[in-house]
Amino acid sequence: MQVSTPVRRALRRVHAGLVAATLAAAGAQAAETFPARPTRLISAPTAASGSDVIGRILSTRLSENMGEQVVVDNRPGAAGLIGAGVVANATPDGHTFWLATLTQLISTTLHGRLQLATEFEPVGLVATTPFVIVVSGTLPVKTTEEFIAYAKARPGELLFGSSGTGGSLHVCMELFQAMAGLKMTHVPYKGAPAAITDLMNGQIHAACPAAPSMTIFANNPKVRILGVTTKAPTELAPGLAPIAQALPGYEMPGWYGVLLPKDTPKRRIARIHQEFARVVNAPDMRAKLLAAGAEPAMTTPEEFRAFLARESARLGKLLADAGVKAAP
Repeated sequence: MQVSTPVRRALRRVHAGLVAATLAAAGAQAAETFPARPTRLISAPTAASGSDVIGRILSTRLSENMGEQVVVDNRPGAAGLIGAGVVANATPDGHTFWLATLTQLISTTLHGRLQLATEFEPVGLVATTPFVIVVSGTLPVKTTEEFIAYAKARPGELLFGSSGTGGSLHVCMELFQAMAGLKMTHVPYKGAPAAITDLMNGQIHAACPAAPSMTIFANNPKVRILGVTTKAPTELAPGLAPIAQALPGYEMPGWYGVLLPKDTPKRRIARIHQEFARVVNAPDMRAKLLAAGAEPAMTTPEEFRAFLARESARLGKLLADAGVKAAP
């Protein structure tokens, strides 16, 4: 059967289109090789802080699973705003992750910029952690009630340390003293480890570090842990009562969540979420995270965005009521 010239031309066009489509698909598949190089996990706090500890646990397994190294990149300063800026300005190709925490949510809420719920792409909440209120062993107190009474009788005399103005450790104590009717003096440090060191040396009288820091307080007579900042007891701090039992309504839960630069492609967000879920939900990783003071709590990107929006509104009101302002 002889095919007419117009038909032959049409068939050639169809064939050419199929070839082009096949090549495009192959090219797209090649372009989707991910990760194509080592990736960065931005952690705003200093080395050895709670966020750094959790970040390194996650990055080690991510490196093994993804076949490319995931490097923890600590960017301390400005209560997390420096780290937030690094992520916000990174290329949105999925090769820069951010392990954000309550500190960054507080800081960005206070400053009114780099809002976590709207100016980044959420991957998921990965874990939660309590804070603990710790006092110097030089004080003649053993309970939250005794500390409140002692501090109330000495307005302005006691010092509490934090990892920086507007950080979670700062706000934890500001809310505590506001609700307890205390007047203490805030001493900001460049990171939680420095504040904890001075607490153990008796240079300051109180602090509110995250649970991963608790191991250095074990059997240490230089400090006393008063309680946890969650409303209910937690397996992450066995034997410790919630501060809320002595100060009704007090709550300051910590968390770790992964964010990406704005406009990261949805396919990359989905892939990165898959990789983090694979790590967080692994039985042996759950045990490692719990041992480090973080309880696995993997969510979807949509659930994490809703969580960030709710917490931004809640913390905004709490900060305003307590009179906490951004550092100049």
